[in-house]
Amino acid sequence: MSNLLSLTSAQLIKAANIKDKIEALTKELNGLLGSSAPVKAAKPVQKKKRKMSAASRAKIAAAAKLRWAKVKAAKASPKATVKVVAAAKPVKKRKMSAAGRASIVAAQKVRWANINAAKAKTAPKAAVKAVVAAKPAKKKFKMTAATKAKISAAAKARWAAKKAGQKK
Repeated sequence: MSNLLSLTSAQLIKAANIKDKIEALTKELNGLLGSSAPVKAAKPVQKKKRKMSAASRAKIAAAAKLRWAKVKAAKASPKATVKVVAAAKPVKKRKMSAAGRASIVAAQKVRWANINAAKAKTAPKAAVKAVVAAKPAKKKFKMTAATKAKISAAAKARWAAKKAGQKK
């Protein structure tokens, strides 16, 4: 039904005829059942709306007020920076104990010692591979002037022969 523009005229006529038949059958059915009102299609079921708690709404409202206060303060005096006090309590930053930090540092040192030991075992092999893999760079091919002249003369001769063949 959404592609009415892509239908041909014959298809549109057929669709209109089918619709007329449906309307006629609906009227006939209403006459049999004794109902004069047309039958309506069932409404689609609506999803339930999510509900937000009052506390969440209050937090959002407080944050919006704080943002607008900053904007208005910036417009009033663009040179001066204004600090707006937040209504919400500041979140305490977590602090790690010295013992906890020491245990993490010790574990990290063990990890790096293992990594370095593994590298030390494979390092001689890698050094040998690096020496074998390092090949001298190839010399760039340089063409002499005489060679360039010979190639140019041969190309000119080919083109001359091709043009001569086309004139015939």
